[in-house]
Amino acid sequence: MKIRIIGCSGSGKTYLALKLVEKLRLSHFDLDNIYWDNSEAYGTKREDDERDKLLSSALNEPSWVIEGVYYKWCLNTFDQADIIILLEPKLKVCKSRIKKRFIKRKLGLEKGKKETLKSLKELLKWTDKFYSDNLLKIKEILNGYKIKVVMLKTEKEIDDFLEKI
Repeated sequence: MKIRIIGCSGSGKTYLALKLVEKLRLSHFDLDNIYWDNSEAYGTKREDDERDKLLSSALNEPSWVIEGVYYKWCLNTFDQADIIILLEPKLKVCKSRIKKRFIKRKLGLEKGKKETLKSLKELLKWTDKFYSDNLLKIKEILNGYKIKVVMLKTEKEIDDFLEKI
């Protein structure tokens, strides 16, 4: 089983991925960890060749869940996936989750990236752009994969999907 999850920041990609990994015993790959090299300093992009090699290695696994917001440089993840899940909660839900995650990380209640108030503000602004621009482009791409696309908008739909799979 190969599952590709795509959605905005705060849409629940990692939550769903980890539930699927636990239930189906799949390898898990977060595209952020492939795109960014945070070994030296936070926010350093990998060279394209290195990024592509890491993605190729993930795709060569017999089964996986690959999750992330990226689509332009990793179209092959859609080709190889058995199921593509588009998470599309309301914009205000994503923004609320992003803010809660930021607070949890600042309080040390959750591990994650070293975010600042400036980066939080930029992410919230980027989230608006995702919903007004990128989401439309992603949906156009996914039109070519209609047979294997599942669109989930609410927590109940996610729970129902997890129960059925």
